Amino acid sequence: MAAQHCAGSAPGIDTGAVYSKDKRPVDTSCFFGTRKYQRDDMKKFIETLVEEHGGRASELLQILIKVQARWHHVPRDCIEQLAEQLHIPRTRVISVVEFYTFLHAQPRGEYEILISDSITDRMLGKPQLMDFLAAKLQVQVGAVRQDGLVSLDNTSCTGMCDQGPAGLINGRAVTALDTRKVVAIAELIASKVPVEEWSGDFFLVHDNIRKAGLLLGDTIGNGVALHSAFARGLDETLRELDISGLRGRGGAGFKTALKWRFAKQEQDSERFVVCNADEGEPGTFKDRVLLNSHAHELFEGMTLCAAIIGAKQGFLYLRGEYQYLYEPLQQVLQQRRQSGLLGGNIAGQDVTFDIEIHVGAGAYICGEESALIESLEGKCGIPRNRPPYPVSQGYLGKPTVVNNVETFVAAAKVAVHGGDWFAARGTEQSKGSKILSISGDCRHPGIYEYNFGVSVAGILDDCGADDVFGVQIGGPSGTFIGNAEFDRKLAFEDLATGGSFIVFDNSRNVLDIVQNFTDFFAHESCGFCTPCRVGTALLKKQFDKIQQGHGSAGDLLELERLGRLIKTTSHCGLGQTAANPILTTLQRYPELYQRQLKKISFEPGFDLDGSLETARKLSRRNDPAAHLTQGGE
Repeated sequence: MAAQHCAGSAPGIDTGAVYSKDKRPVDTSCFFGTRKYQRDDMKKFIETLVEEHGGRASELLQILIKVQARWHHVPRDCIEQLAEQLHIPRTRVISVVEFYTFLHAQPRGEYEILISDSITDRMLGKPQLMDFLAAKLQVQVGAVRQDGLVSLDNTSCTGMCDQGPAGLINGRAVTALDTRKVVAIAELIASKVPVEEWSGDFFLVHDNIRKAGLLLGDTIGNGVALHSAFARGLDETLRELDISGLRGRGGAGFKTALKWRFAKQEQDSERFVVCNADEGEPGTFKDRVLLNSHAHELFEGMTLCAAIIGAKQGFLYLRGEYQYLYEPLQQVLQQRRQSGLLGGNIAGQDVTFDIEIHVGAGAYICGEESALIESLEGKCGIPRNRPPYPVSQGYLGKPTVVNNVETFVAAAKVAVHGGDWFAARGTEQSKGSKILSISGDCRHPGIYEYNFGVSVAGILDDCGADDVFGVQIGGPSGTFIGNAEFDRKLAFEDLATGGSFIVFDNSRNVLDIVQNFTDFFAHESCGFCTPCRVGTALLKKQFDKIQQGHGSAGDLLELERLGRLIKTTSHCGLGQTAANPILTTLQRYPELYQRQLKKISFEPGFDLDGSLETARKLSRRNDPAAHLTQGGE
């Protein structure tokens, strides 16, 4: 999701007002009430929110999300009041509002509609559907309708790639959109029917589990993993986790037992457990299914980790696109408290631990663990310098274990069945199984679980993929492989993946795919480091020039040079992988890029003569001397 740069508001712009295209204020009283009522209502609302969140500045993001939901933006008066009550600079509040895509300084529509622009949604007809939706709602894409009732915009992948085109309406996930649903949505909005009263058919989200294995094949009873661990002994359970060979399932693959042991050995007695449920990588939706159908096992794994390392507090960082899961997850947590599996004296042992859910607000970068921790502390999600690593200095500077949903679920299973049970599957360096999110050109998109070592060809057979041109493994930040490589194996030692597996058949244009991915990274850069902030924008411009048929052989060389520069000099994983779509496809299909080139060595990257048009109008000149000629040779 787009992360905007941390910066103040534009000078002279009232962040509590709506402006028309010519910068004139628009009367918003018709849909936001009078200013006095807004201030009075807001003051009481903010005071209550701050009190509910303990007056902690670390809760800033959670408070702002609720403000956004209430007024469809974060008004200027709210910024001033929050700064005062949380004892933080107003610039910090402003920077957080501007950083996260789902927060706005200017009003959005009463019905805020965001449609996923992920490549899989585009493959399912999203561009045409978006045009139809804009026409039915009489609103331009990226704008708020004049009456303030509705706004429409694009967003990055919403984690519904197996049932797109998909989007969000006031934060609620909508799936399998078609013209029939669009017409119905337009009618409901025209009638001003509250979203809460719409038919549940609009918001159906299916698990689509197609193939189950070690983790999805069966469920363990509530508390079984904890009772098994306590009966065996926590130190022995940590050894079993080591024997299992379990590695982090987010993509990096760090050994889970080693991470937990590092945190356990830290001198600081206050420690934290954090679950990264911010799966923002386009094409990834496995954690969505685990959160929906295996939440008890997830929380069991987090509690197991807490017992081993000595943590008393945990956090589930839930991506903003999965906000529809917030209440069901809270219900699971409450059930566990009532069953003695959270809180004090867990499972009859001298263990105290509880879990809070924090919701993200649209920032792909927060999938990086240190950026997630910054966000958890109510700040902009900008990755930290490392070392120190989170296991020694994480949340609030305390030792913190960060693992993703699948890793905690796997740890709970290991606690029950033992390390050998898990290690018996997979390969030498990649033990156990991996859950894949499969989407794109296949008959059976959905969730598939395989033991590590499975071939790409075997996966394609299972999901019903024919005439396959290539597969994007690991999402845009991963690797694109062609049909000559389908004997390769899914494993850390060959094709590592966080879970995304997007299939493309021969009807697809690989350069269109790369363009979508390159736009995504330029949009999602947090802006912290120059190589990524500037480099992804330059990479996008350079690629677009070639894609549009204006590039030369020199431009192609520059594209590759720029990609490698960004890869080796960026601060975090986003920048380090942003050029992968270009570099991996350029390596495999150089002829496709070369076909787009013009037969010249240089072509201007912009229209110099066109840039002088304003000057010509002001000087009332249009003679030959007032024009410039550009050309290449």
